[in-house]
Amino acid sequence: MTNMFTAYGPDHRRLRKLIAPAFTARRTDAMVPRVEQITRDLLDGLAARPAGEVIDLRESFNHPLPMQVICELFGYPEGAPRSELARVVAEIMDTTATPEQAAATQLAVAELLGSLVAAKRAEPADDLTSLLVAARDDEGQGMTERELLDTLLLVIGAGHETTVDLLGNAVFALLTHPEQLKLVRAGGASWNDVIEETLRWSPSIASLPLRFAVEDVELPHGEVIRKGEALLPMYAAAGRDPEQHGADAVTFDVRRAAQEHLAFGHGVHHCIGAPLARLEARTALPALFERFPDIHLAVPAEELAPAGGFIAGGLASLPVRLTA
Repeated sequence: MTNMFTAYGPDHRRLRKLIAPAFTARRTDAMVPRVEQITRDLLDGLAARPAGEVIDLRESFNHPLPMQVICELFGYPEGAPRSELARVVAEIMDTTATPEQAAATQLAVAELLGSLVAAKRAEPADDLTSLLVAARDDEGQGMTERELLDTLLLVIGAGHETTVDLLGNAVFALLTHPEQLKLVRAGGASWNDVIEETLRWSPSIASLPLRFAVEDVELPHGEVIRKGEALLPMYAAAGRDPEQHGADAVTFDVRRAAQEHLAFGHGVHHCIGAPLARLEARTALPALFERFPDIHLAVPAEELAPAGGFIAGGLASLPVRLTA
């Protein structure tokens, strides 16, 4: 894979500079009306379901919202197999797949994204895929075909799966901490507080394979990570580190004063799509709880299973009832 995810130093700077114009604040702000409309449409669909029915909120709300947003942003055709794109993006994150399954997923991704790139080369439009196809660096060079396809996979995957889990983790946290939900509804904390505490307490990316040390690093307690050694950063553990977040680091608290977390990375590697993810969550969460004030888990919390693999930090499903 050749994109910002694997690049370092000059290569990373070059790729990020090529991609950055596609993720401006203006473009994100312009998505607000569409995100609001997509949210309303999905909530209308949920409201039309039979009263008392058990609904998998991940499948019926958390999943389709960011998928529709990301498909519109990248100009993925309305009639194209969006469900197939969603499936293969999810499978990329599944570390339980066999080598044969992983190879088949890679082929499917290459075909879907290759077709998208070919369509935008033939007929450019006002979308992010067209911008990436046309992007040029200071030397007048664009991305190679490999870089382009891998970059599309990165930004589409990150723009979809991570938001699915952000929404799911926030809903789960609030439904299992009713005193926190009551506090938010009473105005004692904001939805931004909910989002940031969710990202700290249960980040969408639990761990991130595979990093390699580019130099020797000595840790505070004397351990040394040698240059070239493989690393598996555990964002989920970092968010609950008592040295960083206090003795109650494992507690979900929307009034937590320190909201720092690593859910979107750090420094020059900070996620370029973080504002869009926050926008979607800031729109969807209050709308969901306002529309369905009696929403509650349909099964005991301890029965909910995590998503497959060790990358994703979300739940495999989120069964709820929308009414008491």
